[in-house]
Amino acid sequence: MNLYLPILVLGAIAAAFAIGSVGIALVIGPRRYNRAKLEAYECGIEPAVQPVGMGRFPIKFYLTAMLFIVFDIEIVFLYPWAVTFDSLGTFALVEMGLFMATVFVAYAYVWRRGGLDWD
Repeated sequence: MNLYLPILVLGAIAAAFAIGSVGIALVIGPRRYNRAKLEAYECGIEPAVQPVGMGRFPIKFYLTAMLFIVFDIEIVFLYPWAVTFDSLGTFALVEMGLFMATVFVAYAYVWRRGGLDWD
C-alpha cells in the first residue's frame, strides 16, 4: 500500500482541483445567459430551425474524422518501429514500406475522390 500512496495522493489532489475549479466557477462566475450561448455550436455551422433530434450533419465531418483516425493509427505503428529499427533488420524495413504504401494508396484514393476538398 505504501508503494501506491503517492499515486493516490496525486489523484486526490487532481480530483479536488477539478471539482474545486468547477465549483468556484459556478459560485463566482457571471450568469448572463442569452440565446446564442444556449445554442449548440457545431464547427461554425449556423443552427437551423429544425425539429428536435432531426438535424442533419454534413458527411464531411465524419470523413475527416475517419481520415484522422487512419493517419493517427499509422503514426502509432511508426513510433515503436522507429525505436527498434536497428534491431529489426531488413525484413522490418520491407514490411514498413508495404504498410506505408498501403496507407498512401488509401490517401491517394481519398484525395482523388475529393475527400479533402472543403467547397
